[in-house]
Amino acid sequence: MKQPLLTSYDLHDPRVTAFSTTRQGGYSQGPYGELNINPYCGDDELSVSRNRALLCRHLGIADDRLLMPHQTHQTQVLAVDEPFLRLTPDERRQRMEGVDALTTHVEDLCIGVSTADCIPLLLYDARHGAVSAVHAGWRGTVGRIARQAVRAMTDAYGSRPADLMAVVGPGISLESFEVGQEVYDAFLQAGFDMAPISRRYAKWHIDLPASNRLQLVDAGLRPDRILMSGVCTYQHPDRYFSARRLGIRSGRIFTAIMLRPNG
Repeated sequence: MKQPLLTSYDLHDPRVTAFSTTRQGGYSQGPYGELNINPYCGDDELSVSRNRALLCRHLGIADDRLLMPHQTHQTQVLAVDEPFLRLTPDERRQRMEGVDALTTHVEDLCIGVSTADCIPLLLYDARHGAVSAVHAGWRGTVGRIARQAVRAMTDAYGSRPADLMAVVGPGISLESFEVGQEVYDAFLQAGFDMAPISRRYAKWHIDLPASNRLQLVDAGLRPDRILMSGVCTYQHPDRYFSARRLGIRSGRIFTAIMLRPNG
C-alpha cells in the first residue's frame, strides 16, 4: 500500500502535528505525480480523491476533517469553528472560496494551504490551543497576509504574538525568484525595506521566505520561535512541486497543521 511521504516540523509539543506533503507516496501521474490533493489545478479527480484518502488515513482523521481553501492570492483569513463543520460540503466550499489563510482551535481538524513556489506559513499558539495555515504568494506577501493571520489569531483566540511558534515552509528562494520591475515596485510602494529582501542580478530577485519571516517578527513573534524550512521548491522539483519548473498545470504541496486532544 502506498504511504504519503511528508516533511514534518517539530514544534516541541506532541499535541500539534505540522507537515508539508512531498511529491512521493500517491497515485497522481506526470506533472501531478505522485501526491497531489489539490482539486483546482487540473489533476485527475479520482487520483486526487485517492491521494486525499491516503493522507487522511495516515493522519487518522475522516475526510471531512481535512480543510483546504480555494486560494486566490488575496489576504482573507477565515476562522473555522464548530458551526462551520456543521455546514454541508457545498456550503463549506463556498465559505472557503477566495480564502488564503485558515485558523482554528478545533481539535482533530487538519487545516492547510496549497503551494508550488509560493510560501506556506504555519502558526501555533500553545497557550490558547489555536493554529493557522497561511498561503503567501508575492501578492499576499505585499498585502502582509502573515501579519493579518497573526492579528486574526489575536482577535479570535486572544493569542499573544510573542507566544506563537511559526513555520516558513518550502517555497521559492531569492536566488530562483526572478521578477519583473512591476513586482519589485509593488513591494517598494507597499513600504517594504527592499535592502534585506531583494537583490539585482540581470533582473530583480525577491526573497519571499525572508519577507514573510520579517513580517512575523514585525507582528511580534520572537525570531527564535520561527522555523525556516530552507527548502527551495524551484531547486528541488523532484521532491516538491514547483509551478515555475513544472508549469501551472502540475501538482501542489499541502502544508498543514492540526491540534491533537490533550492526553
